Amino acid sequence: MMEVKPIDKPDERRDFPRGHLEALHLTGLDFAVGTFEPGWRWSESVAPIAGTDSCEVHHNGFVVQGRLRVRMNDGAETEIGPGDVFVCPAGHDAWVVGDEQVVVYDFAGGMAKDYAKEGG
Repeated sequence: MMEVKPIDKPDERRDFPRGHLEALHLTGLDFAVGTFEPGWRWSESVAPIAGTDSCEVHHNGFVVQGRLRVRMNDGAETEIGPGDVFVCPAGHDAWVVGDEQVVVYDFAGGMAKDYAKEGG
């Protein structure tokens, strides 16, 4: 059976300081739209909710707008921006670069299922 859902009508929304996540759940795909405001940083905005020292969610994503800096637990860093498709394994921190809102589409499923929830 084919499934289609518009991203402007998510199945759920999770709010956290300086951002929110909207998730759509389909058979075989959990899709999320993450919106992060200037000043957002995972270790400050989501870590207290997740209860972990770093983000333990694997991301397969696409940056629609804005720029994020990502630092892996091993110290490797990169910056991602509009038009970038990325794979980011669990074990990282991330933060908004500059004064533009960041919008990310996440196809991995982990973000839609566990992000900004206790233990995620």
